[in-house]
Amino acid sequence: MTERTPFRVRIKVRHYELDTLGHLNHAVYHSYAEVSRLELLEAAGALKGLGNVASVLLETNVVFRRELRAGDEVEVTCDVKFGTGKAFKMDSTITKLDGTLAAEITCTLGLMDLELRKLVADPRGVFEAAGADLKLMSTSE
Repeated sequence: MTERTPFRVRIKVRHYELDTLGHLNHAVYHSYAEVSRLELLEAAGALKGLGNVASVLLETNVVFRRELRAGDEVEVTCDVKFGTGKAFKMDSTITKLDGTLAAEITCTLGLMDLELRKLVADPRGVFEAAGADLKLMSTSE
């Protein structure tokens, strides 16, 4: 199997996203990962055809490595890792264009049936049935 690079988006740090120390506010790292997750799902066609099912964030963890400041440009990756249960992972890195790793973000998600208000048993299968490009979503597919 050929190893592929994860999906990525480029974001420029804006002044209004800074904290009082002049760093990117901690909560914005979560927002950057969310942008990457949604862009990936859209690019893979995973937002269409899901019917009455939507992704829900169950857990998120950020490891801060280096500060980001106004004007920095970063690439935010996203890679999906499906397991055998109801939950799946979407991992992101935030890296400055010079290669400096700024943060690592791991999220656990599920797909919720919006009528039953319960997680579906096989999220990978639901994405696949909806026509999502699983090869774009995951480097391990």
